Amino acid sequence: MDSKEGVRVWCDGCYDMMHFGHANSLRQAKALGQKLIVGVHTDAEITKHKGPPVFTEQERYKMVRGIKWVDEVIENAPYVTTLDTLDEYNCDFCVHGDDLTMTADGVDTYHMVKTAKRYREVPRTAGISTTDLVGRMLLMTRNHFRQGTQEYLIEKEGSSTMGQDAKARSPWTGCSQFLPTTQKIIQFSDGKAPAETDRIVYVAGAFDLFHVGHLEFLEKAKQMGDYLIVGLHTDPVVNQYKGSNYPIMNLHERTLSVLACKYVNEVVIGAPYSVTKDLMDHFKVSIVCHGKTPISNDVDSSDPYAIPKIMGKFEILDSGSDMTTEQIVERIIRHRLEYENRNKRKEKKELEAYEAFQKAKEAEKAG
Repeated sequence: MDSKEGVRVWCDGCYDMMHFGHANSLRQAKALGQKLIVGVHTDAEITKHKGPPVFTEQERYKMVRGIKWVDEVIENAPYVTTLDTLDEYNCDFCVHGDDLTMTADGVDTYHMVKTAKRYREVPRTAGISTTDLVGRMLLMTRNHFRQGTQEYLIEKEGSSTMGQDAKARSPWTGCSQFLPTTQKIIQFSDGKAPAETDRIVYVAGAFDLFHVGHLEFLEKAKQMGDYLIVGLHTDPVVNQYKGSNYPIMNLHERTLSVLACKYVNEVVIGAPYSVTKDLMDHFKVSIVCHGKTPISNDVDSSDPYAIPKIMGKFEILDSGSDMTTEQIVERIIRHRLEYENRNKRKEKKELEAYEAFQKAKEAEKAG
């Protein structure tokens, strides 16, 4: 085709622990065509080839549908991408990241579309992966919980032994290899200001390990108006009211995860914990919403939503989901050995494939 008009792009994957790396890959894929069709594998297929997924297939289908660049989701997509699949959904080519994806037998899942030259590759987002996130949670033993809380308290009290970079934060988000840039935020952002007549909705929270509960809450919040602004609390603030080793994802990672959601129009990066009148006036907020999860008081014991309540602009929403970040961590820790083994198998398989690839390159040079 002479232009991108009408080009249908196919992506597929597990999309387990849906994060901004997945979203960035889908964003890049959508830029190569007009319509983005995303195939999602079943729990059985993922278990067979990789090990047990963290989220169920129904949860994963819903999460992928919530990404702003996705036009259509195909459930029960085959693990190995075939030409028949591309033809069935009238897709011109398949797009995947430049990382290795193999079956349980060590076969490249994209070998058929690559051979047929109906395959395109986009750079994967460095510093984030499902394996990495699972690894962060696997570190969260009860001893680490206690240690994390103590570290936060020491830092909050301003210990003179702490360096400038050691301010209160989760020890695990501190080890993130993701390097945020303004360009990446611009790529994820719509950049559209609200219209004068728009009813503006404001919500705030951690939105850590962005999950189906967050998605359903934001969908309900968006229905309360025309333009949805999400305030994201800083790592120290989240650690203050969540404790332990939270947040698992740092502020910049959480920003991109929320920006990728199709219901969100704007994000306030590092929003104050208490919703002030200045904030309400600045953004011309019509209604402030919160989910049914408990609301912790601010450090001065005040209600963080006192101002919008006094103004008659506060509402509790029932998203219909009881999923929480804590439940996800519990899932991981409960099946600790399964996920540890899954990560080890994946790393071993990828290392073997990489070594084979390097040998083949060397042999080609020598020839």
